[in-house]
Amino acid sequence: MRVEAAVLRAADGPYTVEPVELSDPGPGEVVVRIAGVGYCHTDMVGRGMPGPVILGHEGSGVVEAVGPGVTEVEVGAHVVLSIDSCGTCRNCRDARPGNCAQMVELNMLGMPLDGVPRVKDGQGEQVNNRWFGQSSFASHALATVRNVVPVDQEAPLELLGPLGCGVQTGAGSVLISLGVGVGDSIAVFGTGAVGLAGVMAARVAGAATIVAVDLNDARLELARELGATHVLNGAEDGLVEKIKEISGGEGVQYSFDTTAVPSVVSAAVACLRTTGVCGLVGVGGEEYRFDPTLLLMGRTVKGIIEGDAVPQTFIPRLGELWRQGRFPFDRLITTYPLAEINRAEEDVNAGKVVKPVLLPGG
Repeated sequence: MRVEAAVLRAADGPYTVEPVELSDPGPGEVVVRIAGVGYCHTDMVGRGMPGPVILGHEGSGVVEAVGPGVTEVEVGAHVVLSIDSCGTCRNCRDARPGNCAQMVELNMLGMPLDGVPRVKDGQGEQVNNRWFGQSSFASHALATVRNVVPVDQEAPLELLGPLGCGVQTGAGSVLISLGVGVGDSIAVFGTGAVGLAGVMAARVAGAATIVAVDLNDARLELARELGATHVLNGAEDGLVEKIKEISGGEGVQYSFDTTAVPSVVSAAVACLRTTGVCGLVGVGGEEYRFDPTLLLMGRTVKGIIEGDAVPQTFIPRLGELWRQGRFPFDRLITTYPLAEINRAEEDVNAGKVVKPVLLPGG
């Protein structure tokens, strides 16, 4: 079928919205008409994929066609697209799809494992389209039964895409991986979409102390509105000491870094109490360094992928929390027509918006 997609042809170039030819779904595949798709920081990593490529991995929409043998989802279902996984490795069987043995191959390479093109451009050339098993910067996406999550038909479908990655990562890290509970204390470093989802989740969990840290004062004010009990500008002197003072002198029980900035990660570890746990979700390439005595005294540092969540069960939970008014993730969203994807990318990188959502046909 002929569809429209935002194609990236060069790592340092703009997206071009153009018509492409999308293959019919094969076994285990579904075609989803995209209602909205979030722009995530990880899509910047996708700029390193071989081009031309269609990125986008926070899609939501309506199932328009299913491949042979697909019974898990029906045509007409409203779905959110999340991470792909094999479903058969040990981690998948242990309900850890984010740690799938084929995580990189299925999500980060941007091309089919079998090498068979699924998308061709107007000149008949292959366009890579398996970014996170969906490539949803398009009017239609070819997804798999492993990464489609049916959602409530009454929910605002065009806004749900960020639940598939960024919001799921922030909320899942706090609620599932770290297991923040009633009366706990947590410091969240970075108040982009992932960090703010973590702040909202900490409030849902009943944390008594929620410290948000960022350099953007407007984001800090939003964090306060969404549940942070304290906010700190990361440029202030004595940041670690201030967090310890806020948490009664010992340090917080949990910290959550979304920045991947080595100095910030070091602060996230140093502000923990002796049995504290620091979760890391930021994507970066620099080496982290910790004072070894901090870990020796009982602190834990752990990497987290997608919040350690199972999307098929966790995304509907977030949707229900939103319906109850307890998890207003929609406050993070600014919408753009898909044709303005380059402006959306510029705005989020400049800190003007928290979570752009692109609307095909808008």
